[in-house]
Amino acid sequence: MQNVLYAILVLGCMGAVFGLVLAIASKVFAVKTDERLEPLIEALPGANCGGCGFSGCAAYAQAVLEGKARIGKCAAGGKSCADTMAKIMGQEPVEMERMVAMVTCHGVDAIPKGNYEGLRDCISASRVAGKGPMLCEFGCLGFGNCVEKCKFGALSIVDGRAHVDREKCKGCMSCITVCPRHIIKAVPYDATVTVPCSSKAKGPVVLKSCGNGCIGCMKCVKTCEHDAIKVTEFLASIDYSKCIGCGKCAEACPRHIIFDANAAAKQAAAAI
Repeated sequence: MQNVLYAILVLGCMGAVFGLVLAIASKVFAVKTDERLEPLIEALPGANCGGCGFSGCAAYAQAVLEGKARIGKCAAGGKSCADTMAKIMGQEPVEMERMVAMVTCHGVDAIPKGNYEGLRDCISASRVAGKGPMLCEFGCLGFGNCVEKCKFGALSIVDGRAHVDREKCKGCMSCITVCPRHIIKAVPYDATVTVPCSSKAKGPVVLKSCGNGCIGCMKCVKTCEHDAIKVTEFLASIDYSKCIGCGKCAEACPRHIIFDANAAAKQAAAAI
């Protein structure tokens, strides 16, 4: 009995000594954490969408703290998030323009090669012989990889094509990374004139493959008075730093591929 009590006493003493050693070691070798880290993390939306280029909100906050990333890279958090982070870091507020994703394909009239019965996945479909199941090798495949990637419910499939809800889109652009056709672009939230097409095929090819594709006719370029639109590789694109949203290019487009949100709103109001 005495041996048992002795063993218990020895083990208890050893435990107390080791505990004391560990307590001292934790104090001596403790890594000091900047007290600003937690407020920075709390200022972020916690979506961990990766739009900032980091693995998550905590990683981005740490990078800002260490001076390895600038404030304002969190599109999901927007201007209020950037202002809060700047205040925590003792910096001046940063200017941020709200950007949203846009699917540059309006191919509701895109012509299929045949009846596709493969995997319902954009990447798999894009690898079908002949660069996909549609005659147009540049358009949306419509199987929703981008929809699954979006953490804000801003993407949906409408008439077989991906569609962005601009009000729900936070501009993280994580959808861009999963599109095998690379047809999702970032545009200013306030942009009223857009070109929802990605085809770089010549006009005759586009006419045979899609009822809505850009044929690179240059009429939009000739109409624009502000040098805000250009045609490169048979595809029109808009320079939003010059575009004033007049919509004249949309009026001139024979294919009606250039979308003018203001004109569409007026038509909708007139129809009521």
